[in-house]
Amino acid sequence: MLRNMRKAGQTVVGKAIATIFFGALIVSFAIWGIGDIFRATPASTVATVGDTTITVDQTRTAYTNELQRLGRQFRTVISPEQARAFGLDQQVVNNLVTDAVLAEKAREMGLSVSDQLVAASIVNNPAFKGTDGQFNRALFDQALRNINLSEAGFVQEQRSAMARLHLAEAIAGDINVPLAAKEALHRYASERRASAYFVLTAAMAGDIPAPTAEQLQTFFNERKSSFRAPEYRAVTAMTLDAAALAKPDTVSEADAHQRYEQQKAKYGSPERRTIQQITFPSQAEAEAAANKIKEGATFESVAAERNVSPQDLELGTFTKAEMLDQGVADAAFSLEQGAASAPIAGRFGPVILRVTQIQPEAVRPFEEVAAELRQEVALERAQGQIERIHDEIEDLRAGAKPLADIAKEKGLTLVQAPAVDANGLDKAGNPVDIPQKDALVKAAFASDIGVDNEALRTGTGYVWYDVTGIEPSREKNLDEVRDQVATQWREDQVAQRLSEKARGLTERLEKGEAIEAVAQEAGATVKTATDLTRNAAKDDLTAEAVNRIFAVPVGKAGHATNGTDARAVFKVTSATVPPLVTSTQQAQNTENQLRTGFGDDLINQYIAQVRQDLGVTINQQALRQATGGEL
Repeated sequence: MLRNMRKAGQTVVGKAIATIFFGALIVSFAIWGIGDIFRATPASTVATVGDTTITVDQTRTAYTNELQRLGRQFRTVISPEQARAFGLDQQVVNNLVTDAVLAEKAREMGLSVSDQLVAASIVNNPAFKGTDGQFNRALFDQALRNINLSEAGFVQEQRSAMARLHLAEAIAGDINVPLAAKEALHRYASERRASAYFVLTAAMAGDIPAPTAEQLQTFFNERKSSFRAPEYRAVTAMTLDAAALAKPDTVSEADAHQRYEQQKAKYGSPERRTIQQITFPSQAEAEAAANKIKEGATFESVAAERNVSPQDLELGTFTKAEMLDQGVADAAFSLEQGAASAPIAGRFGPVILRVTQIQPEAVRPFEEVAAELRQEVALERAQGQIERIHDEIEDLRAGAKPLADIAKEKGLTLVQAPAVDANGLDKAGNPVDIPQKDALVKAAFASDIGVDNEALRTGTGYVWYDVTGIEPSREKNLDEVRDQVATQWREDQVAQRLSEKARGLTERLEKGEAIEAVAQEAGATVKTATDLTRNAAKDDLTAEAVNRIFAVPVGKAGHATNGTDARAVFKVTSATVPPLVTSTQQAQNTENQLRTGFGDDLINQYIAQVRQDLGVTINQQALRQATGGEL
């Protein structure tokens, strides 16, 4: 099929088609949600969009491909539990639904893509080009295997994706960005402000008497949820890891030596040579110069005859692999130091070489790296045993053997966390020490007591876990958290007093009093902050305080929280905005940013409306089946 389409596409310029799939077009799935009406659909159907059905197989393939893509991106294996915690299953089905929505609309509008354009988009895609820059059939076939698609299926996907892309370009392909929008974004990004200010610290709040029992109880009652004990879970975990299985002492010296020879370059630096070169316009002139050198002429005198300066004579210092011309490299690395070569047919003409310095190859001896080599070999061997041991452990788990017994039998480490909350902290607020903590905590809180959990996949092995206890979240009584409540009560009092004081001082500034006099009376020192930018801290001003300075007109005063226990009082002294020059690269980038944002919003609104018009049904049970959440 592709051969025929390529033939038809040879007369078509397909370079304008830059994408294979449409998935990257839509920026945010969040506005679509998944709140469609859920009703019964066939068991093999995950979703229906108008007359289009999305099957379990389609969803499973898309989900698996996305899981693998994310794994490559983050350089780790993402377990099904982690994927579900990230909402990957819902993102994938929403992506498929969006594709189906646009495909339905494209069919309704009669949009189609010719064989020539489809073929051109495939042939010109960089992902399928070899080192010669031409379409490489082997790379194409490998890509199809990686995404589990036949050639016919891929061509159909490409045709459909291009039709959807054309529809999207028709909707938002040529948006005019208003000058007012460009100026507003330019002002937001480029405005700089200066301000005089002083800081009120906690010490300036005055003496705060200890709270009465009634005050403390009232404060606690109003904030009970803040002091609530989180849910805790008791977790037992067992790790199967290549590093734990590796036995370097069992690696023989012969095996370690073999690895050393295979990776010798890793343990040293290759030979480097400093080379001089004279280039000639013809082979005859090069041979004549070589004869002069043989008869006693110096290399420098021959170079001088050809008007080659000492600087131009130096080719540089290289390893053999660093030299671009293999013929020149072979000759240079066969010469004795100080010797000149015979004429060499170089890539850019005949040359004569001389080696002026040789830096010998430096390799760490075997004895120095033997332990490292044995560990490396042992790790590889252990990695090869991981899947076998995994299957053995799964068989034992299927026979209801406790993790503690399995760990003892297999010589693996068992870790027990008697209480861990959803943030990975124990009851004292300290991080728990358990393997793959983030993934394990999420998985444990998605499980229950007595559940036979699927092992979590790590980069080099597996983690099995059991939830052995659950302590529900509960309200604490005042006696349990009295010290915490008293501390927060005092912090609240300090914040209130500083806020009231700052408000009064700001009113005085607004009435025209000098900021120096107001600050002196408050016991503070006036400072000046210049070149302030939005969302950026400066000197002792937090980003929150700086943003408040940008919210107040020039010449006006204000106050803002400045950290956890301080408040800044300020008066804006200046604001500058450089003129917008629309021809600059920065202005063009700003315009493109706005155009992209407007286009995304427009496409999202269009998809949401078409989705509503067509009607979308999602079968959550089939989705769980497709993504491994249910057998």
